Amino acid sequence: MGDQQFGIEGERLQHYANEVKAAVDAGAEVAIVIGGGNIFRGVSKSSEGMTRSHADYMGMLATMINAMALQDMLERVGLRTRLQSSIKMEQVSEPFIRRRAVRHLEKGRVVIFGAGTGNPYFTTDTAASLRALEIDADVVLKGTRVDGVYSADPEKDPTAVRFDRISGQEVIKQNLKVMDMTAFTLLQDAKVPVIVFDMNAPGNLEALLRGAVIGTQIYWD
Repeated sequence: MGDQQFGIEGERLQHYANEVKAAVDAGAEVAIVIGGGNIFRGVSKSSEGMTRSHADYMGMLATMINAMALQDMLERVGLRTRLQSSIKMEQVSEPFIRRRAVRHLEKGRVVIFGAGTGNPYFTTDTAASLRALEIDADVVLKGTRVDGVYSADPEKDPTAVRFDRISGQEVIKQNLKVMDMTAFTLLQDAKVPVIVFDMNAPGNLEALLRGAVIGTQIYWD
C-alpha cells in the first residue's frame, strides 16, 4: 500500500517486481506468499462483529487481489509466473497442486500462492511456512518494513537491539514477535531457516541471496 492508508500503490508494486526479477536473474527459484492487510484494512470497520471464519475468508480473498496485481507486474518486467489459489478460482488461477508448483519452479517460473491455506484461523505466516515445507524450500524469507529481528519493537523502543543471527529457540524463549507460533513450529520441526529483512530497501533481496548479511537469520540448533 506504500504511503497510502490502504489499497495498492503502483510504485511499490513496481519495486517489488524489480526485486523479485533480480532474484530470479541471479538464479533463485522464487515462490511468494502474499498477505491481504492493505486491502482488508479498507473494510476492517465493516468486519467488526463478524464471525472470525467469515472475516478470515474475506482476508483470503484480499490476498488474491494482491496476488493478481503482483502477477501482472512481474510479467510486465519480463518474468514468467503462475498463480495458485487455495480456494478454487479457475478463471484467474490454478488450484494449489504441490507437484505442479514444484514443476513450475523447476521451469524458472515464479509461483505465487494466494488465499492463504484455504482455511480460516490460519495466518499468512502459517501459509508461507506450510507452502515452504511442501515445495522443499531452502529458506523462508520474510520481507517486512523492519530490517530484522529486534529485542523489542524498534518503532516504539529506541533502545531495541537488532540481531544478525539468533536461534529459533531463543526467539521463542524471549517471546519475540517474528511469526505466530503455528508457523514457527512448522519450520522448527523441519529445521527450515528464516531470514527477516527489509523488503523495501532496493537491492536487499538479491544481495541477501548472494550471501550478504542482511536482516536477521533465524536458525535451528
